[in-house]
Amino acid sequence: MLNVAIKAARAAGAIINRAALDVESVRVSVKQTNDFVTEIDQAAEAAIIETLLTAYPGHGILAEESGSEHGAKDSDFVWIIDPLDGTTNFIHGFPVYCVSIALAVKGKVEQAVVYDPTRNDIFCATKGRGAYQNDRRIRVAKRTRLQECLISTGFPYRPGDKLKTYLNMLGEVMSQCAGVRRPGAAALDLAYVAAGYSDGFFESNLKPWDVAAGSLLVTEAGGLIGNFTGEADFMDHGECVAGNPRIYGQLVGTLGKYSKFAGAGDKATVRQAALNNAADGAKVDDGAAAAAAPAKATLKSKRIKAGDARPGNTPSQNPPDAPF
Repeated sequence: MLNVAIKAARAAGAIINRAALDVESVRVSVKQTNDFVTEIDQAAEAAIIETLLTAYPGHGILAEESGSEHGAKDSDFVWIIDPLDGTTNFIHGFPVYCVSIALAVKGKVEQAVVYDPTRNDIFCATKGRGAYQNDRRIRVAKRTRLQECLISTGFPYRPGDKLKTYLNMLGEVMSQCAGVRRPGAAALDLAYVAAGYSDGFFESNLKPWDVAAGSLLVTEAGGLIGNFTGEADFMDHGECVAGNPRIYGQLVGTLGKYSKFAGAGDKATVRQAALNNAADGAKVDDGAAAAAAPAKATLKSKRIKAGDARPGNTPSQNPPDAPF
């Protein structure tokens, strides 16, 4: 199945790369304020769906542009597709965008591909078999102190997205880390966390196709992913935070009180967790922190979970069945 997903991603990438040669001629429509769709999104999505349903006609489809109108309606196997994550970047000629394809089996993501057509990079994962960038095994970064970390995020862009709340979140994270980046493609942001290029990621107002593939990459690379209060239902809630187990815990401690799903007690708890993390970081050096159990960094009233991933787990050493 992973091979078919990679084939579909490359087919979409070829359409995107051809269009990028003359991006000014691409027709652009506005779905809502600052939310764009192009004929390339639609053509790339059609190519992906054709490839997947030719191989697996009984599977379901959940795609950004066409929703669930294609494929079987009651299948346990559902492909979750974003044909062009980073459309705004694409239409401006800013070369940070990707194709994202995930397969969920009974609601659990088991296959994932994120393809960066500008660099010809394939990030892929199969549940239980590790995460890869092209033919290289990847793992999350090993930093243990948020103050040393590079964190990626995404900005609200639609009316009603609570920009003021987001700016408060951003201010807190910026004051605690080495730097914040906003590339503009959530699936690629998560792939970069999995590869160790950045140390963590957070964003709100996300859809399942933004994070499904990236979530498996992160967990198979040894990281954790959840919502702002540390729960694993991030695809339903639209909030997402990811990182290695230690940094994940510190980000949850900072961001949990901003979750729209957190009650007053939860907000107090996550704030205390942030203070505990700061105290722990001041007392131990990186070597000791890496050896310490990451439980101190987690919420005491909430269990942090992301699929079957747990702090300290390492993925299998078997490579995926994929043509590199």
